[in-house]
Amino acid sequence: MEDLALKERKFNRLITIVSIVVPLVVAILFGVKIDGVERMGFLPPIYATINGLTAILLIAAIMAIKNGNQSLHQKLMTSCIGLSLVFLILYIIYHMTSESTSYGGDGILKYLYFIILISHIILSIVVIPLVLKTYAKGYLGKYESHRKFAKITFPIWLYVAISGVVVYLMISPYYIN
Repeated sequence: MEDLALKERKFNRLITIVSIVVPLVVAILFGVKIDGVERMGFLPPIYATINGLTAILLIAAIMAIKNGNQSLHQKLMTSCIGLSLVFLILYIIYHMTSESTSYGGDGILKYLYFIILISHIILSIVVIPLVLKTYAKGYLGKYESHRKFAKITFPIWLYVAISGVVVYLMISPYYIN
């Protein structure tokens, strides 16, 4: 049987690869447009809903672990990772079939929108290795280390989930159907 240190090294290698490849692939696919495919304008409210559901499940997962329910915590966190993956797939599909929507507001709201959007994008990249590392620590039973990572990961992931909904709500009046 593999020892814990070897398993952790394998996880770390995979986490590093995923943390580099995912943002690169998203950036590349963002520039790819599929011709002849109907615009998928129905997707933004779906992936905004997924972000909102992720935020709710993250909070529920924290409540579960604070109440000593490790099994429920693990199921909820695994669900959050699954939802994030579904979000990513739908987000890529939307941007490969549709032109980006520009924010049409002005004044202070425009600046606020861009501050939220830019911080959301940057933190959505930063959170990938944090989520995977935190999850791996829990999976490997390294609970003290898991808790230390979770104290950093949780607020960032929650911000990304909530700010995704806020960005959608702010830009939704400007979507072209």
